[in-house]
Amino acid sequence: MKAPLLFLLFFFLQVAVNYATPFEIDRASTAGKLSRHRFPKGFVFGTATAAYQVEGMAHGDGRGPSIWDAFVQIPGNVANNATADVSTDQYHKYKIDVNILTKLNFDAYRFSISWSRIFPNGKGKVNWKGVAYYNRLINYLIKKGITPYATLYHWDLPLALEKDYDSFLSSKVVEDFANYAEFCFKTFGDRVKNWMTFNEPRVVASHGYDSGDFPPARCSNCTVGNSGTEPYIVTHNIILSHAAAVQRYREKYQKKQGGRIGIVLEFMWYEPLTHSKADNHAAQRARDFHVGWYMHPLVYGEYPRSIQELVGERLPKFTQEDVKIVKGSIDFLGMNHYTTNYAYDIHPSKPKTNLSYRDDWNVGTSTVKNGVPIGANPFTKRHPIVPWGMRKALMYMKETYGNPTIIVTENGMDDPGSETLREGVYDSTRVRFYKSYLAQVKKAIDEGANVKGYFAWSLLDNFEWTMGYTSRYGIVYVDYNTLKRYPKKSAYWFKTFLKRKKNRV
Repeated sequence: MKAPLLFLLFFFLQVAVNYATPFEIDRASTAGKLSRHRFPKGFVFGTATAAYQVEGMAHGDGRGPSIWDAFVQIPGNVANNATADVSTDQYHKYKIDVNILTKLNFDAYRFSISWSRIFPNGKGKVNWKGVAYYNRLINYLIKKGITPYATLYHWDLPLALEKDYDSFLSSKVVEDFANYAEFCFKTFGDRVKNWMTFNEPRVVASHGYDSGDFPPARCSNCTVGNSGTEPYIVTHNIILSHAAAVQRYREKYQKKQGGRIGIVLEFMWYEPLTHSKADNHAAQRARDFHVGWYMHPLVYGEYPRSIQELVGERLPKFTQEDVKIVKGSIDFLGMNHYTTNYAYDIHPSKPKTNLSYRDDWNVGTSTVKNGVPIGANPFTKRHPIVPWGMRKALMYMKETYGNPTIIVTENGMDDPGSETLREGVYDSTRVRFYKSYLAQVKKAIDEGANVKGYFAWSLLDNFEWTMGYTSRYGIVYVDYNTLKRYPKKSAYWFKTFLKRKKNRV
């Protein structure tokens, strides 16, 4: 081998080592041969975003303010006091983003509709400029061969409804959400065949009403709120809102339009810290309070028994009429999965005086066992990289809830927001992340889990809620000064992974 070639080989080996982590090296051989063609025929691959995180144009073309628009204006609520007023400006650059999806060989795009862009006051007068935007986006997706997957609510509640009747704390929200959802079915349902009502409603209830670090910032230690009761009221009204929207879709639009409808729940896997009976029970309680809180009513018509016993009279009850529309109200489940924690039992030493949703679990969590981390940490350290948790979460849904149709609607990891373009596009760890997690999805499918699709989070670096722009989840790097897009190494990995064979759908 000639000297220049030896030098180049040495250089690339050094780069690989410098960018690799123990996680990458350990997992490098687990999914090296993975490709689209090893998944079932018709399996859907896509990427996902949320309206508030990418659209921008927050105060233009008739859009009304959401609770997040008010929240970001309070100093200290968001890192560096960032806002989503412009974000990645997908409102104007949607064609660029759809073209990227096409070039990377993706099948589908999961986006959310901004409720206040359609109904600036949450109800009543329609903002037709907002309707026109979503028509443009949907039409261009279809033109470019990308299937639209639409989420009706991704945390950006119209501020007017919060001011009017405290939004999800009131049963009034059920009718308003159903009306909004029906408008979307009627307006976009001739082209959108995959609907999701709520994204991660548990986060709405827990962060908005238990810890209070998301809007509307209510909690027992906040200016206003009650962490022991409000999260349960909010969840109850969200479930009823979901069910009311699904009922309208099924009765008036589904047969004619030929679509399907579901909900998106986030599910961190909880592994018992020890083999003790107490820790196994604790892990199960964590799963009940995390995903069963919503999934149990949707499948069985009631809250998990552990929640009923621990929350008692603070837990709202479904009427017989409620159960009729709630039970069975999903055609598919969207599951967002990022990470896994250890769970261990906590016995209260004395009766609790300050009640809260999270304390009701009687569960402690950890990312370390006997001094050994459960997985490597990405930038924020809140989502350790634990690929085997993906398979366990999928198998749990199969075994606990009758093997529902599942679409993995979010899965991804972050890098520092401070990364330069040169640093950001070489996201070697993210490539290994996707290989390893997709290998676990495939393993769950082989073991009988009814998984029909996978969406990477996220298409673009974007406004990451309270983290602002300090965290980058995208497979496409965004220069926030110029708003130019630069596909990362992970994007090109997907392009190769998703390459089609002839006569294969």
